[in-house]
Amino acid sequence: MKLSTTIFLAVVGLFLGDPLEGRIVHREQSLYQTILVDDTGTRRCLQFSVRRDQRNQSCIDLKHPRQMVFTYTQMMMAGLLLAPDPQRILMIGLGGGTLPLALNDLFPNVRVDVVEIDSAVVRIAREFFGFQSSERIKVFEMDGRIFTKRAIIRGDQYDLIFLDAFTGDYIPEHLMTREYLEETRKLLGANGTLVANTFSQSRLYDHESVTYAAVFGDFFNFKQYPSSNRIILVPMAGLPELDLLQTRAKSWRKRLRPYRIPIHNYPDHMYRTIDWDPAARVLTDQYAPANLLRTRNRRP
Repeated sequence: MKLSTTIFLAVVGLFLGDPLEGRIVHREQSLYQTILVDDTGTRRCLQFSVRRDQRNQSCIDLKHPRQMVFTYTQMMMAGLLLAPDPQRILMIGLGGGTLPLALNDLFPNVRVDVVEIDSAVVRIAREFFGFQSSERIKVFEMDGRIFTKRAIIRGDQYDLIFLDAFTGDYIPEHLMTREYLEETRKLLGANGTLVANTFSQSRLYDHESVTYAAVFGDFFNFKQYPSSNRIILVPMAGLPELDLLQTRAKSWRKRLRPYRIPIHNYPDHMYRTIDWDPAARVLTDQYAPANLLRTRNRRP
């Protein structure tokens, strides 16, 4: 990639403050949203816009493309503490392709299936962010719910599933409901692990939490400053004890250093405590109130 010369106006985390100002190197209207690619200093970001503003969805450092720029992306790799040796991985949502590329580096012989509804996002990830599909990284350009239903019919199973589908606002409603999570659960083997990216503060927090609890039971609630995201971690085999998580974190520390992932700190921030209202209403296909997002939180 050719590094653009830009004026550094602001470096702001994703959904943490005002949008980044830099040089727009690509702008496109897809079927779903306005997509922009923005260069600021050595940072290149993918932005989605569905209303009057845009926020970064994925960023890379052009000088150090392997490093994960955002804390929330680093945090999602905590799934490796629960599934340290996955044989098949599913990712719902592509963005700039940071996660599937890292997983392919770490597990070169493992199949990674990536589902992305917006074909423009796939093309832009390839052209501007260095993402490449291969025999081991397969991209399916379709809605995540449709893919899941078809995968169930095929009898597919995954050891590690990442839910990271976002629009310019938040997670699509039909990918948050009890029915969808029940479908996703069918794709997880007895020792499979689910990793879901959500907000740590929003009016949907209680509803999301009780929905995951209704489908999966206990899960780890992973939050870490300065990210305003929370990562939900669900190991189907049950929640391991802290000492096992720490042992696994220690074994992963060196391998994850090139990606700038402080995994040795993660076990102490993976909570079992219920910090939501258990009486909140479960999200369903009939009840998924998007209006609660009018006072949305912002991704890091």
